[in-house]
Amino acid sequence: MTTKEDFSEEEWTRIVRAPLVAGLAVALADPGGPIEVAKESMAMIRSATNPSSREQLVAEAALDIQAAVQQKRNPLKGYRPTSPGTAPAGDQVLVELREVRAIVAARATPDETTAFGQWLVESAQAAADAAKEGGFLGFGAKQVSEGEQHMLDQVRAAVSPT
Repeated sequence: MTTKEDFSEEEWTRIVRAPLVAGLAVALADPGGPIEVAKESMAMIRSATNPSSREQLVAEAALDIQAAVQQKRNPLKGYRPTSPGTAPAGDQVLVELREVRAIVAARATPDETTAFGQWLVESAQAAADAAKEGGFLGFGAKQVSEGEQHMLDQVRAAVSPT
């Protein structure tokens, strides 16, 4: 059973913020207005703090996210996916997710690694499903835009076993 103690402090920080980074990937893929951003943010926090898996690693990370939210600390603190002259933000987010998955895979069991990856996909999906995109006054809007679906597919590929 893999736990928080199996990782350095920096690695654990990256693991804890990973489901929110996955949701951020979707938000960056098709940015909406402030209402959509709020809905997406709330959905990814709900998903991140209530994972479908009960694997110890995922449960501990989810509890840390919940504690940060309750203490009104930003679980994404210190993470900035854009820097001048670098790859687009969406690409940087995918690189972060691949690296975090590799950190987990290096120490966790295959089942724990799979559960972790699924948790990240669930968080990204929750953000995508949170608000309709496009249309006019709600007419003709899609639940998940093409850009969001494309990013969901990329997130799924980034955190899936190779």
